[in-house]
Amino acid sequence: MDRKEFLSLFGVGAAALAVGSCLQACSKGGTTPAAPPTVNFKLDLTASANNALNTNGGFLYSNGLVVARTNQGAFIAVSMICPHQGSTVIYQSSINDFTCPSHGSTFAPTGAVVQGPAVTNLKSYSTQLNGTSLHVWG
Repeated sequence: MDRKEFLSLFGVGAAALAVGSCLQACSKGGTTPAAPPTVNFKLDLTASANNALNTNGGFLYSNGLVVARTNQGAFIAVSMICPHQGSTVIYQSSINDFTCPSHGSTFAPTGAVVQGPAVTNLKSYSTQLNGTSLHVWG
């Protein structure tokens, strides 16, 4: 076997391994990251770190969750990890849902899958505003 044949066979083998790995990881049977354990925390909305929640449509990440304020002013909280492959989801106030930028899964404000490839919902958490303190639990 000469060098050209070796490199040709090596390249084909490496490509086959890469495609096989991607197909396995990107399939419905991919690893589903666990939702955060039971949470119970408060966010002080007067703190500069939490400023995003003082505006309708704003969101932030805290304690493994995405906490958002809808355009209507309601507070919602879901796991920040997409169950498809573990990417961090973002809140899109313009369409009032959570989106995974890696593969396009979308989730309702309740965490329910709207569009895959994810097949598992985001875990949803309760929120309650008391003055300037937002309590998140579940």
